Amino acid sequence: MLAFRLYVITGEEFHPGRELVAVMEEAIVGGADIVQLRDKNSSKRELLRKAQALRELTRKHQVPFIVNDHIDIALAVDADGIHLGQDDLPLREARKLVGNKIIGISTHAIEEARLAEAEGADYIGVGPVFPTKSKVDVVDPVTTDYVRQVAAEIRIPFVAIGGIKLHNVDEVLAAGASRICAISEIVGSANVSDTCRELLARIENYRGGE
Repeated sequence: MLAFRLYVITGEEFHPGRELVAVMEEAIVGGADIVQLRDKNSSKRELLRKAQALRELTRKHQVPFIVNDHIDIALAVDADGIHLGQDDLPLREARKLVGNKIIGISTHAIEEARLAEAEGADYIGVGPVFPTKSKVDVVDPVTTDYVRQVAAEIRIPFVAIGGIKLHNVDEVLAAGASRICAISEIVGSANVSDTCRELLARIENYRGGE
């Protein structure tokens, strides 16, 4: 089963003036153990350049590298997997293209989580738990109630995402999450590594170091 605890997604708008790879390396040094490139604005060529750089970084540190949406980019750089939303290519069709690479699916309701599990997703995103500014097309917050539903029923790994900060992460962990994704809280931090370490410490506290 896919093992990770702290999932970090790129968000360059939250660290203007700081280089993408440097920020993501700080996150990895701080304990981030899976990295996703999510970029809705760059050209394909620029996206490929970023993916190549992050692929090199994640190989160096031996952490999985995921590309959001762009299956062609993921395949071009030999990423470890892809992450798809509800309006992207259906999971079963994506599986034909990527074979045994990791496929993650964003979910916002228990019916979507059940379907993703049944169709063979390797993990699901659960959120947005709280209001978030990391996406412009975001759905309404699912709250910690949805986290509890998934924790009680879904057997594949799930990662809670959306508006998660140091001041509210304990609520998410108390609801049953054991994997957390934070974007602006991490990459927008003055000390990215320390923020990652603090989030991991909170996760460890709830999971008892399992």
